[in-house]
Amino acid sequence: SNKNAVIVSTQRDLIAGEVSKDLTRRLLLPEKISKAHDDGVLHFHDADYFLQPIFNCCLINIEDMFENGTVMNGKLIETPKSFQVACTVMTQIIASVASSQYGGQSINLKHLGKYLDVSRKKFEKELRNKYEGKLSDEMINSLVSDRLKTELSSGVQTIQYQINTLMTTNGQSPFVTLFMEFDENNPYCEENAMIYEEVLRQRIQGIKNEAGVYVTPAFPKLVYVLDENNNLTGGKYDYITKVAVECSAKRMYPDYISAKKMRETYQGNVFSPMGCRSFLSPWIDENGNYKFEGRFNQGVVSLNLPQIAIIANGDEEIFWKLLDERLELAYEALMCRHHALLGVKAETSPVHWMYGAIARLNADDKIDHLLKGGYSTISLGYIGVYEMTLLMTGESQTSPIGKEFAMKVMNKMNQACARWKEETTIGFALYGTPAESLCYRFSRIDKERFGNIKNVTDKGYYTNSYHVDVREQIDAFSKFNFEAEFQPISSGGAISYVEIPNMMHNLEALEELVRYIYDHIQYAEFNTKSDYCQECGYDGEILINEDNEWECPVCKNTNKKTLNVTRRTCGYLGENFWNVGKTKEIKDRVTHL
Repeated sequence: SNKNAVIVSTQRDLIAGEVSKDLTRRLLLPEKISKAHDDGVLHFHDADYFLQPIFNCCLINIEDMFENGTVMNGKLIETPKSFQVACTVMTQIIASVASSQYGGQSINLKHLGKYLDVSRKKFEKELRNKYEGKLSDEMINSLVSDRLKTELSSGVQTIQYQINTLMTTNGQSPFVTLFMEFDENNPYCEENAMIYEEVLRQRIQGIKNEAGVYVTPAFPKLVYVLDENNNLTGGKYDYITKVAVECSAKRMYPDYISAKKMRETYQGNVFSPMGCRSFLSPWIDENGNYKFEGRFNQGVVSLNLPQIAIIANGDEEIFWKLLDERLELAYEALMCRHHALLGVKAETSPVHWMYGAIARLNADDKIDHLLKGGYSTISLGYIGVYEMTLLMTGESQTSPIGKEFAMKVMNKMNQACARWKEETTIGFALYGTPAESLCYRFSRIDKERFGNIKNVTDKGYYTNSYHVDVREQIDAFSKFNFEAEFQPISSGGAISYVEIPNMMHNLEALEELVRYIYDHIQYAEFNTKSDYCQECGYDGEILINEDNEWECPVCKNTNKKTLNVTRRTCGYLGENFWNVGKTKEIKDRVTHL
């Protein structure tokens, strides 16, 4: 949803992708896997990049790259000597990493705090040398503070503008997430608080479009961790959480992670998703320490759950038998992903394997040990729990009967991942597929094969992962509370959202929801509308008309070139419009507050 197919650089990527998909289907995959993909039994994700030995998403080890330096394009990049330089180096790393993988990446912003302190000390030294005791400490500190504010603002602006203007070899801006947590064991926690607040305030302002109007940028995605010190119950950093809430109301980001709930699922750890929603499994290094940064995901294969239920036609015996068969098929497809990376040498992507983003290997070293032992994950995705449950029980998964069946299926898939991991040591994990375009593809295939089925194929889309039907009338608190039970099972990837109206004049209500997130659900986000019509200046919600086209409700403009529309595609925001199915799904979404 963030690739602009009109631009020649993007067209080049899309053409190469079509060639890759064709060769993958005809030559690289076993015939039964290709057929299963074509028939909508499963989806072999990112076949447009399968020709090359690249992987999905990662957590960049930015601390290692800052501390020990890195190399890009054959040039040594040493430890940054200021905050501004650290921000610039970080964006260059993001671009380099994005060009050598096809999925998202995440950076923990807490590693920038040290460099804000470096700048502060540098400014203080310069001023003391310049004035040689002629100014009081109070005056020196005031001057240092002023210069530091300018440095902070410029550095954060560099990050925001670079990420939104960079074009990677994938023909799009980098899919990058900035992770914000208050780790009070970090000696630079106060500097980090300053950085987080500036990131949020600049996001509230937005970025100017070609008409010079501030609009909502799609990237970077922001993830804000709620913990005991900032969960709006009197904590030290509540004041920044209030800024985060205002930012969510206006710009949809940040999304929120409850440190309390996350620790329950991941052995006491809190860490960033890789990009949008893909989570690593805990892994302990040779020193007995948990490690998350510098790890990655090998790839995804997703199952079409509604199709299994359509064929079973209410017969549970047929359903479970078919699910077993398709799980084994998905396993074979995932092993194709794994085998494609085996034997790859570090020199194929130096920024990842040689210069710190993931590892520090020699050029001729193979990456095989990073593919096993649970160091990286590989994901079994799924889509359409709602439609599957409706077909098998006649009810939504929010009913007691529906929920019981949905949970059985979720646990069955999770157990399969655990069994495969035990048998192979490869980090299989259950992943709630974002289904940016897959929601339409699976639905279209099944409609062509099985015809119109009410509330299933007739909608034009399947529901994302375990989510409640987008049309179901359910309040925000109940939706979060219900979906929270699915997240620990889908530990390889899960996120939940609620649709909200314009809350800019009722931030107290949104703060109440944020407090609820901390106590009840691991990972959650708010969807609101953030649009602009360049023809008439309208800055309210751009609507979808009866022809499934985006239309300004004031001047009736339907020209996509002069409409700025930003919506939550899945976990990311999208701003280049969507396919037919996803557009219908967006149109059907009801408000939960």
